[in-house]
Amino acid sequence: MKRSTDRILTTHAGRLDGPPNLMQMSRDIMTGRTVDLQELRSHVRSGIVDVVRKQVNAGIDVISDGELGKFGFGSMAYYARRLSGLSTRTLKPGEAPFMALQTNERIEFAEFYKDLQFLPAALERTICSGSVNYIGQEEVRKDLELFKSALAEANVRVEETFMCVLAPGWLEHFFYNEYYSSDEEYLFALADAIRHEYKAIVDGGFVLQIDDPALPDTYDMIVPAPSIDEYRKFAAVRVEAMNHALQGIPEDRVRYHICWGSWHGPHTHDLPLKQVVDLLLKVKAGAYSVEAANPRHEHEWKVWKEVKLPEGKILIPGVVSHASNVVEHPELVADRIIRYADLVGRENVIAGTDCGMGLRVHPQIAWAKLKALAEGAALATAQLWGKASRTSRIKG
Repeated sequence: MKRSTDRILTTHAGRLDGPPNLMQMSRDIMTGRTVDLQELRSHVRSGIVDVVRKQVNAGIDVISDGELGKFGFGSMAYYARRLSGLSTRTLKPGEAPFMALQTNERIEFAEFYKDLQFLPAALERTICSGSVNYIGQEEVRKDLELFKSALAEANVRVEETFMCVLAPGWLEHFFYNEYYSSDEEYLFALADAIRHEYKAIVDGGFVLQIDDPALPDTYDMIVPAPSIDEYRKFAAVRVEAMNHALQGIPEDRVRYHICWGSWHGPHTHDLPLKQVVDLLLKVKAGAYSVEAANPRHEHEWKVWKEVKLPEGKILIPGVVSHASNVVEHPELVADRIIRYADLVGRENVIAGTDCGMGLRVHPQIAWAKLKALAEGAALATAQLWGKASRTSRIKG
């Protein structure tokens, strides 16, 4: 994994918006409309070419495919093609379709969530009703081919590329166990299954990003809220399953992303980073991506005064946020970067985003934020190395 050896490198958390026609097809799929799959794949490929070039033009060094092929990511529609043992059933009275829709925060701010109506009412719950195994070999092969061919067509020079997959503990959040004798047995079955996709991405030459909002965020989804000690025991088992899934994969090819959910809400029930930071650092990854720019978590840079980043590891703090349409000033971005560089070492910092920008802010705002991220990184580089450097990354 590349490090910030002579300048601050830039990246983001994965999800980006593609061209309008592709995003409309995505909405069609989410609402159950029939879409021509061959036409969809063609639009995905051209969309990835587009977001690759836009990332480079914005000044991003470590880029992704924008997760443009992940329609219904985290849903039955997406994972039924990758994991066996999943099905749906009608909701019982009082049940939520998935864990994020039944939280302590939603209870406290019931009027807010009712008025905002973030998601359409769902009538079904996705469950694990059989043995979980990985069946997505052809799906991930197509994902890898799409990204590779899009990179070739885009004809750009980048520092590194990555692709995102969900952690076992976050998959558990979407698919309720109604088959295995215990949640732990189910969790490790998910880990055994999804590890095939992890390995395929790394073997394909990409850095693997594990998306795991579950590590801090499941705390608010347990109603009533558990004690901190109880939750840490719960979370520790999820970290163990995460590492089980990563067995045999080089740590320096893995980055691990946590956040407290991407929705635009109060976040007053977010578990403080200090309560899980030691568990975070137990994950066998080379880099750790954390929220660090939004109003509920920006102050948590102070955690790194007391917690030492392990030798050889990289910290990817979010220095622009998905939680606001305000585009951060590059000088503010630089200040945030320098704050972390002073704490953990400039070579150990890659400047990132709090969460994926796609579907969270308007695409025009998202690209402006990524440009501000790159401009802030250039200002931080000038202060940290006493120079500014930016080479052309268009091949030819």
